[in-house]
Amino acid sequence: MSILVLVRHGRSTANTAGVLAGRTPGVLLDDIGRRQVRDTAHRLEQVPLARVVSSPLERTRQTAEAILENRDTPLTTDSALTECDYGTWQNRTLRELAEEDLWKVVTSRPSAAAFPGGESMIDMRARAVDAVARHHAAVEEESGDSAVWAVVSHGDIIKAVIADAYGMPFDNFQRVHVDPASVTVIRYTRSTPQVLCVNTTAGDLSWLSGDSSTAPRVGGGAGH
Repeated sequence: MSILVLVRHGRSTANTAGVLAGRTPGVLLDDIGRRQVRDTAHRLEQVPLARVVSSPLERTRQTAEAILENRDTPLTTDSALTECDYGTWQNRTLRELAEEDLWKVVTSRPSAAAFPGGESMIDMRARAVDAVARHHAAVEEESGDSAVWAVVSHGDIIKAVIADAYGMPFDNFQRVHVDPASVTVIRYTRSTPQVLCVNTTAGDLSWLSGDSSTAPRVGGGAGH
């Protein structure tokens, strides 16, 4: 029953410009993004993290490094958790891309969407979900089934992992919203994943430290 903390990178210069950055090198957090990740790091500072895995892109590494400041946990990078390969869509504005016929497929039937010169969204989903399963197994083997660990990645990657945990058809994954520097928490049990919170940008996360008196209750009870 290990717990996965999913963190999206903070706001980047590409987010501010309304550009689909994709895997473009040199895209960094802007001033607001740096403040966002400091706040997220503060929310997580009481949470023991057995492993932190990041996309190798700069904006995710900056976010992960903020979380790992003053911790002994090493940073692991995994290209399977990097941004979607948007092909020729990369570095174009979202306003321009919204006029493309493919945009309707991306937003309404992503399982059929493949980016010209890039990858399909269903392949993106498969590699992300597989990477989470692989790291989850390694964390439990190394640190036990009550360990807490984190993935720092990108919006579409995190949405795909959340949709998988919900058992949601991939064509509905665009219904999930993931803000910059937000935290989502999923408990992986032997039977089915339990999504404990989604897209949070504020609030106490100390219950992740293992204090059973503040942990969310299973079922539709009175909460915590």
